[in-house]
Amino acid sequence: MSTPLVPGNRLTLLTSGAAYFPALIAEIEAAASEIHLETYIFADDATSRAVAAALARAARRGVAVRVLADGFGARDFDQGLGAGLRRDGVEVMVYRPEAGRLALRRHRLRRLHRKLSVFDGRVAFVGGINVIDDWSEPEAPAPRFDYAVRVEGPVVAQIHQATRHVWRLVRWARLGRRPPPPAQRFPRPERAGEVRAGLVIRDSLRHRADIERAYLTAIDGARDSILLANAYFLPGRRFRQALLQAAHRGVRVTLLLQGRVEYALLHYATQALYDRLIAAGIRIVEYRAGFLHAKVAVVDADWATVGSSNIDPFSLLLAREANLVVRDTGFAAGLRQSLEAACAESGIEIAADTLPTRTWGMRWISRVAYGLIRLMVGMTAYIPRRRRL
Repeated sequence: MSTPLVPGNRLTLLTSGAAYFPALIAEIEAAASEIHLETYIFADDATSRAVAAALARAARRGVAVRVLADGFGARDFDQGLGAGLRRDGVEVMVYRPEAGRLALRRHRLRRLHRKLSVFDGRVAFVGGINVIDDWSEPEAPAPRFDYAVRVEGPVVAQIHQATRHVWRLVRWARLGRRPPPPAQRFPRPERAGEVRAGLVIRDSLRHRADIERAYLTAIDGARDSILLANAYFLPGRRFRQALLQAAHRGVRVTLLLQGRVEYALLHYATQALYDRLIAAGIRIVEYRAGFLHAKVAVVDADWATVGSSNIDPFSLLLAREANLVVRDTGFAAGLRQSLEAACAESGIEIAADTLPTRTWGMRWISRVAYGLIRLMVGMTAYIPRRRRL
């Protein structure tokens, strides 16, 4: 079940926290009635404390502020900044709290990975940026590279409905009874621009494959170019085949991937795919300036997506995710320009003639890592056999 694109929106592309957090805090300060904020990580650093302070001020002036953080990504939030926010009147809940850090439970990988926020039903943010400082990795020479979109217009209603729905589900699970629908109703956002956009989500019920399907539809229809940036890239067979077929029919395919080792297992598993992709003519560029956290793509001249979903089994098959899909030449051109600059200024292209120089040991590590990822996903006992890696 896909979400329709609706016209009449205005979108502002925000690159990394330097652009995102001032815009986010400005909307928190301007909110008059209601704030919903969902995040995977809510850290305890200078940036996060500034966001928390703005949320607390909003609650103290009478705004209904609701914060939902993931129990794994923000495992210390509930007893840290979250406790302080509760004292200031913010409604705080945790999605699937961790029972124990060493616990091995089948559903542990089913996380809330979305990064959504909505203000008075009139402005929203969608993207991949957590509530954490861009410089949280001290060994990186540059800030974390990521994107978010500030949204105005009719598509805000889709984002608002999505945040309210999950809030009610989590509250129901926590209290053991379904809460009543929100008392406050906001008018449908008015037309704010000319951009067509829609929110595409992934969950484990009616929207299990919506984000993957949106990507595949765009890739299968590509005629000129595909530029995809993803922090954790480990697609299944169907997705890989779509990229290979696009390259075979002459589409210029470029993948901007993580060049620094953040999570070793995913990093080396991804490298197991390089040989075949490069042999098919797909260009692979590794981002080396800092940590790549982007989850975006541009296809041809007018299709783009910005969101929280990586192209790996954890995002595409397990987590709750949310991506904004856009059909607009101006927005796509702006995102493409930003990605091409990142490739040129901060990327290292992995050339075909360098692949044979990789040692036998590194190839073995990559294959073992790939196998371990398959095993971890298979242990969920949930993924249909035809959709496994």
